[in-house]
Amino acid sequence: MPVSNARSFPPSAHDLPLATPAQGAEASTSLWQHIDAWLARPRSARSVVLWLSLYLALATNWPLWNELARIGGAPSMYLPSIAAMALLIVCGSVALLSFTAWSRWMKPVWFAVVVVAAVAQHYMQSYRVVMDPSMLANAMQTDAHEVNDLLSWRLLFHVLLVAALPAWALWRVQVVPMRFVSQAWRNALLLVAAVAVAVGGALAMGRELAPLMRNNVHLRYMMNPLASIYSASAVAIRPMFKHSRKLIPVSGGAALGASYAAQARPPLFVLMVGETARADHFALNGYARDTTPALAAHKVLSWRDVHSCGTNTLASVPCMFSPLGKTAFEARKDEYENLMDVLQAAGLAVFWLDNQAGGCKGVCDRVPHASAFETVDPSVKSALCEGDECLDDVMLHGLDARLAALPAERRGKGVVLVMHQMGSHGPAYYKRSSPDAKRFLPECKSNALAECSHAELINGFDNSIAYTDRFLGKTIDWLKAQSKSYDPALLYLSDHGESLGEYGLFLHGVPYSFAPEVQKHIPMVAWFGEGMSARDKLSRSCMEAGLDTPLTHDNLYHTVLGLMDVKTPSYKPALDALASCRGAPA
Repeated sequence: MPVSNARSFPPSAHDLPLATPAQGAEASTSLWQHIDAWLARPRSARSVVLWLSLYLALATNWPLWNELARIGGAPSMYLPSIAAMALLIVCGSVALLSFTAWSRWMKPVWFAVVVVAAVAQHYMQSYRVVMDPSMLANAMQTDAHEVNDLLSWRLLFHVLLVAALPAWALWRVQVVPMRFVSQAWRNALLLVAAVAVAVGGALAMGRELAPLMRNNVHLRYMMNPLASIYSASAVAIRPMFKHSRKLIPVSGGAALGASYAAQARPPLFVLMVGETARADHFALNGYARDTTPALAAHKVLSWRDVHSCGTNTLASVPCMFSPLGKTAFEARKDEYENLMDVLQAAGLAVFWLDNQAGGCKGVCDRVPHASAFETVDPSVKSALCEGDECLDDVMLHGLDARLAALPAERRGKGVVLVMHQMGSHGPAYYKRSSPDAKRFLPECKSNALAECSHAELINGFDNSIAYTDRFLGKTIDWLKAQSKSYDPALLYLSDHGESLGEYGLFLHGVPYSFAPEVQKHIPMVAWFGEGMSARDKLSRSCMEAGLDTPLTHDNLYHTVLGLMDVKTPSYKPALDALASCRGAPA
């Protein structure tokens, strides 16, 4: 039998048939068809909830994973924590969504949860905020202009990046209908199973999780979407279960002191409530940049160790005008009258002028008040305003007319004018200063702070401080012009501070207990005309010697009452920052 000498070799790459573009496209199409067919399979609502919870844990919790990695340091430390937190998030999401596991009509609800989680992740990544109840309460009171400052193409991109896949999946999936009773007991079983697994996981990892959560309270408000849904629900639902708060009067017995009996001129006191200013960015307090030349020229007093009541406007403004102090104010069960009520009850002319659409947070509800941009002249509005958002200079226009319009009898005793600034409200710091006040360039021109360098961000913020300085200088000039008719004075202090990238944080609103110092350390500045200094017998040297005295918003109520010589049972001399300097040697 003949034997062939030919050897058998495998075909070379050159001998193999090449895939044509058409075949590659066909393979790709086939892959998508298989994926689409898999997504379109009939599934129970509980199966959808399980898959969605897993996706949310993996796709919308990157700020939490990054924070755990930062805290843990080494992978051997943070990877177990990430695994444990991921388990808790999945179980928590399953438990929460089990209440929606009914039918295909729940698809819009499921998609809404995805969008909420995507938006929350964007802001946690971009500004390093946490979704606690105070942040959600502050967000719910944000006006349209502030919302516009927080919108960006980056937000849209991040939302689409997270929501596109589940949107397609939810559109394609077929949810199997079931009878109500059958669906109900299965959903209840899913809820119980999710809670049981979560409890078991927490107990198994308790040694690691307990100290981690105790020492880093903010982590619980980074669990997405659980934190956002919990905090929003708490803000919306809690008031429904609280008793109706009554207004507790504190203005009873308020009266003007002896200095009014023989006064040559009534006092005119401007209380300027600043917005988002940092004490360490005032040159008066040692900042390297000359951000406060106007105030320095007016030889103001600047206290260097002052701290706010809260880290957002909603928390700080009502607290700083309250007679209770921070601790009692936060624990109160009823509402109380505030500084404005007491000054008005004593007989003074009181007026609140607001340059924030968010208003006075209830502080001015019982006294005359107005928005600075409501009745402004069109020519002034075109120069200083964009829509209903204006530079602070708008408050100085028509101020003489506002003063003259106050009741003559009250005005003859004295005037307290509160002016609430737009100040340095972020993230669009570049909008808070006029072109001629921009001394630090280039500045960040975006509300997406991650798009700017740190230097540009600081420039934009410092320009807003420089503009506030100029505005305060103009206000003091206006007060000096009133000296023939009034004894003038001005006190300025901010509601809270701001994070500008320290520790990776931006903006403000971090829960007070673990908020960084820069969100609580605020500027406080005072100017006294000769008439006011004389009537209060204020010692300049004494006040200068006390500029490093630690003060808080708790001191405001009592300091203003002391300065205006208003006698009331709620006044506490120990909290009056100027009490020790009245009658002291000049």
